Amino acid sequence: MPSSVDIIIPVYNEERDLPKSIKKLTEFLEANLANPWQVIIADNASTDGTRAVSEGLCTQYPHVNYRYLSQKGRGRALRATWLESDADLLSYMDVDLSTDLAYFPPMIKALESDCHLAIGSRLSRDSIVARSFKREFISRAYNLMIRAMFFTTFPDAQCGFKALTRQAAQAIVPQIKNNNWFFDTELLIIAAKNGYRIKSVPVKWDDDPNSSVNVISTVTEDLKGLLRLRFGGVPRVLRPEISLSETG
Repeated sequence: MPSSVDIIIPVYNEERDLPKSIKKLTEFLEANLANPWQVIIADNASTDGTRAVSEGLCTQYPHVNYRYLSQKGRGRALRATWLESDADLLSYMDVDLSTDLAYFPPMIKALESDCHLAIGSRLSRDSIVARSFKREFISRAYNLMIRAMFFTTFPDAQCGFKALTRQAAQAIVPQIKNNNWFFDTELLIIAAKNGYRIKSVPVKWDDDPNSSVNVISTVTEDLKGLLRLRFGGVPRVLRPEISLSETG
């Protein structure tokens, strides 16, 4: 039986863009993903009409559900939805769908074969990326810093397009301290340093010119997180059993 898949869409004040994104995503999944799946809109304490819009979408689309959180934070949304999920495979993507959805099924296949985590990478040689020089430079510098500090090999910690097994989430997520943007990096560093198998998938990615991410505050948060892990230590967690295809 195919593995079940949860796709989390963290949102904050996305009443305008959410309907078209959910329509595009559900139509793609119906046509291209054989696994049983559901989409969960994880609302990070929105103050606009996101809740009403989301509840309407749940009525319109049978495989869409809604989870409201009273506090902001993308990491907080992923922590809550992943840890309460009973799906075999867990994932998330940004609501703007900047990453081409065609790369989602390959991530799921990677998890069903021999990987604990599968991540979209905008920095791989075969990736096709359209974004400003400033964002490209910051991203490359940040990921070089991660590799220099922790001797990891994954190329892109920040791409909002990731998936992992439920067992990996249950082992790693409780050890993550950050509830915001650094959540992704902390997840990957803990996984890498504990021997989890991580598959990087080159993607096609188009920058969202309307992104609300504050680059300066995000960079500051990321640097603090890296220093905390470097000098405070990376938590030790047990690695779940891996598939026979990895050992045989």
